[in-house]
Amino acid sequence: MSIAMVGTRGVPARYGGFETAVEEIGRRLVDDGHRVVVYCRTTPGATELPPAEHLGMELVHLPAARKRSLETLSHTALSVRHLVTHRTDAAFVFNAANSPLLPVLRAARIPVATHVDGLEWKRAKWGGAGRRYYRVAEALAVRWSDALIADAQGIADYYEDAFAAPATLLTYGAPIIRPGSDRLAELGLQPRGFHLVVARFEPENHVDLIVEGYVRSAATKPLVVVGSAPYADEYTRRVHALADDRVRFLGGVWDQELLDQLYAHSATYLHGHSVGGTNPSLLRAIGAGAAVTAFDCSFNREVVADAGRYFSTPDDVAREIAGVEADPVGTARAGRRSRELALRYDWDAVAAGYEELAEMLVARRFPRRRPSGRRMPTDADLPLGRPVEPIRVVAPRPDNVLHLPSPSPSPETRHLPAAQQ
Repeated sequence: MSIAMVGTRGVPARYGGFETAVEEIGRRLVDDGHRVVVYCRTTPGATELPPAEHLGMELVHLPAARKRSLETLSHTALSVRHLVTHRTDAAFVFNAANSPLLPVLRAARIPVATHVDGLEWKRAKWGGAGRRYYRVAEALAVRWSDALIADAQGIADYYEDAFAAPATLLTYGAPIIRPGSDRLAELGLQPRGFHLVVARFEPENHVDLIVEGYVRSAATKPLVVVGSAPYADEYTRRVHALADDRVRFLGGVWDQELLDQLYAHSATYLHGHSVGGTNPSLLRAIGAGAAVTAFDCSFNREVVADAGRYFSTPDDVAREIAGVEADPVGTARAGRRSRELALRYDWDAVAAGYEELAEMLVARRFPRRRPSGRRMPTDADLPLGRPVEPIRVVAPRPDNVLHLPSPSPSPETRHLPAAQQ
């Protein structure tokens, strides 16, 4: 088969979960004898010609509008225009935000499955217009896709409840990693001697809640916070203002080896993500054998199950951190259980699922009549989390901000591991 993958930044994977999925799935489809074409975004200011292929995948490089609200859709529009003049047997479109372009593929009689991602309209970074757009885009994806792909059972359930639309459950893979610990000394850390957060600083990732709860605790191990958000200055100031001198902010970490050692040797990995479905950072953490303390939502319970501790409030965080420090034996056992659970997330099995779905699309074994896209109320429509209480915002203390010796590329070319995006 000839299979096109549209709607991501492309490969090599240097950005987030979608790009990693395209790389891991695409390379396996190529190994199985299929032709895979990946549409990639060009890098502004690049002086070298982009590669024509990667791991056997054919790459098509096209530009995008350099504005956050238009970048995805503008690049996908150019990709779809190219695709309809360069035939393919089936297309996988990533991100429901691209759904307004699906009728072009349908008119060209290219069968398409849309990977709908998470509940994007619940992200605080989108204003009212952005949230309304994403809700409309979800409905259009339901109406105009030949099949839907969900990366978590909770997302599949949401589309069933909201639109009576079935979705194919295809998760991500969890790499099983056993890194050393030699890099921790660069940060003055010891194995099992710190708690860890890895997240983009956005309200739905609950970094502020975690920091606030940690400060309320009597923890003796420091809290290491990895991540940032260049467009969320106010939220970043809030997170820093909540911290005490036990909290250490590393900013963005580009070094995957160092990041893996942080996952593997944390006393607990605190995961606050709540709207994005199956999260690549959480999968990497359990693959590294981290004991996880996660925000209590269906997506996180689906992954961590009985290996995890859970929180919803700052007091919960304080209680669970105290429990981790008081029970190192039980915490180590939870880490071993995490790695066992990671074995359920296998890239070979995921790629086989995409291959089977592509075969179904090519054979047109899907209902000719799609759901209407009319939305019904669901639990997802309830407000997320707690209201933010006003606090006095102060500048971060220099003694708890650690500047790493790392490259400092421009925002346009910065490539952080998935959880920090």
